[in-house]
This record gives sequence, C-alpha cells and structure tokens, in this order.
Amino acid sequence: MQRRERVFHAVSFELIAMAIMVPASAILIEKNPVDMLLVSIGLTLFAVLWNYVYNLQFDKWVGPNRVDRKIGMRILHTLGFEGGMLLVTIPAVSWYLSLSLLDTLVLEAGVLSFILIYTGVFNWLYDVYQPYQKWFVNLAI
Repeated sequence: MQRRERVFHAVSFELIAMAIMVPASAILIEKNPVDMLLVSIGLTLFAVLWNYVYNLQFDKWVGPNRVDRKIGMRILHTLGFEGGMLLVTIPAVSWYLSLSLLDTLVLEAGVLSFILIYTGVFNWLYDVYQPYQKWFVNLAI
C-alpha cells in the first residue's frame, strides 16, 4: 500500500466509525453529544496516526500481500491494533468524561466489541474491493 492509499484507508475507516459511534455512545452513556464528539475527534486523530504506524509495521512484519491473509492473521492484526489503542484511550477518556477507570473500562469494552468486528470487516472488505477503489483513492486525495 502506498502512502496515499494508507491515508485514504485510515481516514475512511475513522470517519465511518465516528459516524456510527458518536450518536450511539452519547445515547448509551447519557453524556452530552458535544462531549462525545470531542472525545471521538481526539480518539480519531490518535487512531489515524496509530492506524498508519501500526499497519506500516504490520505489513513489514507479515508481508505486503493482504488479500491472502487468513482469519488467524486478521484476528492477530485486529487485536494488536486495538490493544495499542486501549493503552492510551482508557486514561484519556476517563479523565475527560470524569468517569472512573472502571466505568471507562466498561465503556471501552462496549466500544471495543463494536470496533473489533468493525475493524475486521472493514479491512477485509477494503482488501477484497481494493482493485475497484484505486480510482476513488486518486480522486479523493
């Protein structure tokens, strides 16, 4: 994956996730939607950077052929990405939303449940439909 496509991949991943998670999380934990939007933007900015760095290193580790990756490798990829995210997000979200670490952990467990599935499905679909999207990447960036 070239730099342009990595940027497109990361940004499209985060925008779709944010469009789903902001309204759902604001309703579920009864917090101000603006606060949830600010949390989401902060986490998204971190996640975009983490996505770029993590996927670059992961491709160097396992090789660039993403289409032939088996389910075990996709699970490993997803767990590694989300584990790295949790190390930063739990303390940050806890502080900003004035939640205990335990409450934040419960919130993050819900988010993680969604994101684990979303990440695997998004990356699989992205890889499968990659030949058809190259023209879109060039238009978008």
